[in-house]
Amino acid sequence: MISVDRADIAFQLFDALPTASLSALPRFADYDRAAIDGVLDMAERVAMDHFLPHAADLDLNEPKFVDGKVVIDERVGAALAAYREAGFFGASFDQELGGAQMPETVRSAVGFIFSMANIATAAYPFLTTAAANLIDAFGSPEQKARFLKPMVEGRFFGTMCLSEPQAGSSLADITTKAEPQEDGSYFLTGRKMWISGGDQEISENIVHMVLAKIPGSPPGVKGISLFIVPKFLVEEDGSIGLRNGVALAGLNHKMGYRGTTNAALNFGEDGPCRGYPVGDPGKGLVYMFQMMNEARIGVGLGAAALGAAGYRASLAYARERLQGRHPDNKDASSPQIPIIGHADVKRLLLAQKTAVEGSLALLLYAAFLVDAIKAAPSEEARHEIRILLDLLTPIAKSWPSEFCLEANKHAIQVLGGYGYTRDYPVERLYRDNRLNAIHEGTHGIQALDLLGRKVMQENGAGMKTLAARIMADVTQAHGLEGLTAHAADLAAHLAEAVATTGKLAAKVGSNPRPGLANATIYLDMMGHVVIAWMWLRQATAATRRLGSPDPDRNFLDGKLAACRYFFAYELPRTRTQRALLDSLDDTALKMRPEWF
Repeated sequence: MISVDRADIAFQLFDALPTASLSALPRFADYDRAAIDGVLDMAERVAMDHFLPHAADLDLNEPKFVDGKVVIDERVGAALAAYREAGFFGASFDQELGGAQMPETVRSAVGFIFSMANIATAAYPFLTTAAANLIDAFGSPEQKARFLKPMVEGRFFGTMCLSEPQAGSSLADITTKAEPQEDGSYFLTGRKMWISGGDQEISENIVHMVLAKIPGSPPGVKGISLFIVPKFLVEEDGSIGLRNGVALAGLNHKMGYRGTTNAALNFGEDGPCRGYPVGDPGKGLVYMFQMMNEARIGVGLGAAALGAAGYRASLAYARERLQGRHPDNKDASSPQIPIIGHADVKRLLLAQKTAVEGSLALLLYAAFLVDAIKAAPSEEARHEIRILLDLLTPIAKSWPSEFCLEANKHAIQVLGGYGYTRDYPVERLYRDNRLNAIHEGTHGIQALDLLGRKVMQENGAGMKTLAARIMADVTQAHGLEGLTAHAADLAAHLAEAVATTGKLAAKVGSNPRPGLANATIYLDMMGHVVIAWMWLRQATAATRRLGSPDPDRNFLDGKLAACRYFFAYELPRTRTQRALLDSLDDTALKMRPEWF
């Protein structure tokens, strides 16, 4: 029942975004419209043939910890071999590294397709790409030759090792140590927890990107350094050497993402664990934030993909399931109608459609900003795009993780009792998606990042850029039939959101506790405004396409109806949120632990 909506992906890439224009850049010269369509064809074929068929079985038969090793469904390795043969591991990397120099916008669309099919199996290359990007950005030439190239080829997989059992998200409190050795390497000792992809027998090697503290370093985050710690040592000629002192302590068993190994790792417990420092000492968290920010957008993309998979499954079911009659038809002998004819089922489907397609629009927009940074004519232009991307990152991670999970809930509701059974995929998709609100920083952490850091950077430069871009699109929509009211509505909501932001930022600057007490409410509010913007952009593109020869009326009318739904049903909720934020309500802040 899970299928890819290629019409929507094409619309997002080529109507809502000018993706085809990227081929004018020398780096992306190979990616005209025909080439991108070919890439998406290949991704859909590999995803549907190799990833989707074992998704349900992998959920029921998760990886096992046997004699110190991971035992996993052999079809995971076969699927990733097909992924590797298609060249997707190295899709976005330079050709000189063996990559394909694919635009990030296109690579994100590819990732969306694979995550729809089987997010647990897709997690391995997702993590590998993020770790490889980190080495590419900050690693030495020797490290790139020894570790990066095999990762680009898909022979080595990668992970990020941040959390520890006693520290969780409080990275300032990690205790993993790195002792310097005479040859320039370090011996690491400590424990890491919640390591996705932390061990498996699929790849030739695993490259762990590990945060640790060098003795004598400053306390807190300024004392954290970054290290490459391979599962197996790699010789100078690239051959695989002895097993390094990274031991699998056990597997965590989760409610979703069951096919992705999630490990507890011990470093230096059963023998020396050699690590190689990346960049300068004390800058580990700064470097790791590149990987984490990339991963945060990827988590949002995965959440949108799971929401889309549930939406497509429930839509197919609603078209086929016969039940009941219209309320004005009292003839019990008349045929039952498909449930998609009932208004409340259409409401549930519209809620899913607006969350999923609004999220995908935002995530592809963020990916396009990554490509735009590479294409920018000056450092000033690059900086403006970068600070906008920084501001949008916590929203791009968290809004899909919250509201595409809500879409999965609606998918279960559409199926009724069948939605809770394993005969259909929607219960599994819901469980998978529940993790994304926690992955790479919880909803609350993203809220603190947005309100406590991003909106205040450089005297609010990111918010000013965001507002300017929204208003530019508002101006374009004002001139199109049927969109004037939406454009005016978004402009009013934006002005109110900016005013609330200013009030909260001033409070955070003088007294952070009350200022940040309702940061999560702020994140949800800003996310709704941004998604409304994404829907206005889509409605603008759809309206323009209606005037083209042979338009797909059903598809385009569906876009316009979804935009109307979001502006009528979802966006008005933000006014209640802003009233709470403007009041600086301190109910949660002043609630004492002993009162619970």
